[in-house]
Amino acid sequence: MPRPMADLRTVTPLLKRGALLAAANWEVIVLQFLAESAFKLLLVVPVIGAAFLLALLAGESAVDIAARDARQVVSLLMSGLLARPGALAAYLAGMLVLVVGGAAITFLAKGGTVAVLVRAERHAPPVERPPLRLAVFRRAGAFRIERYSSGARRLFTRYLWLGIVLMVVYAVVGGAYLASVYGAYRLVASAGLGVAWTLVATLISAVLVAIITIVNLLYLLAQVAIAAEDCSVGAACLRVGEFLRRDARSIGVLFGALLVIVGLATIASLLAMASLGVIGFVPIVGLAVVPIQLLAWLARALVFQYLGLTALCAYVRLYRGGAVSVTADVPGAALSAEWSS
Repeated sequence: MPRPMADLRTVTPLLKRGALLAAANWEVIVLQFLAESAFKLLLVVPVIGAAFLLALLAGESAVDIAARDARQVVSLLMSGLLARPGALAAYLAGMLVLVVGGAAITFLAKGGTVAVLVRAERHAPPVERPPLRLAVFRRAGAFRIERYSSGARRLFTRYLWLGIVLMVVYAVVGGAYLASVYGAYRLVASAGLGVAWTLVATLISAVLVAIITIVNLLYLLAQVAIAAEDCSVGAACLRVGEFLRRDARSIGVLFGALLVIVGLATIASLLAMASLGVIGFVPIVGLAVVPIQLLAWLARALVFQYLGLTALCAYVRLYRGGAVSVTADVPGAALSAEWSS
């Protein structure tokens, strides 16, 4: 039976509860960070390795390659591979395998993460209500390695299919963006309005960012619906649609608040990195910049993971506060023993 939404109409309790639940289950933050870092590393290493290999075959030294920026390395890589079609085909096939394998790892980790946080939200006491006591905060922790692995196994297939749908949507949006940019460029060039091209390209890019942001929100809500009601991807899409119709205003306010928080955190991280760059020019003190930058990068990544999981917990709370089952394939209240154990 859904709970009344009277106490969920303000954003502050949602964000406060989400932040405390994410902090109480800090282990999933670390595991999610490791999974996404491994995926990024899988994407970076082949590019750098292939660039170095092609550079060495061309007679250049590794030191010369290391001195170039990322765009020059990628340009060198593509020019070398285009001159060898067989190597290009093998390289692209290998990259595809890495992307699929890395994405599968992230989907597996995401399943365990969402499973733990959904259970934590379901069983945690009202930690958002003051006063906050350590005993109450500890009761909000739901992480167990067995529970995490069980949730990962349980949700992996559905999250994988949901991820494939997301990739297809990304491809369609990306194709539409390129077509729009090309069409706008031809239109502006034929009209002789070269000065206006920058403004047109900026507007198209802004629309692209807005669409991707909305797509990511729907993707997150679908993850929440799948984990909260143990349903299929198709049923989750229907339930997300019902959720949006029922609580569009609350979702919009929460989404806007989270967008502001992430924006402020991004600005703060950029200012911090810029400050470290300035310190790098100071004699002697600049020697300590590299380890400090590594620590700053680590802290930034963990903070943004924390903010992402805070948002997840907040949406779970809002979703469960007015959950309505719109299909009858899997009863939302009758979860398996794995979820209640």
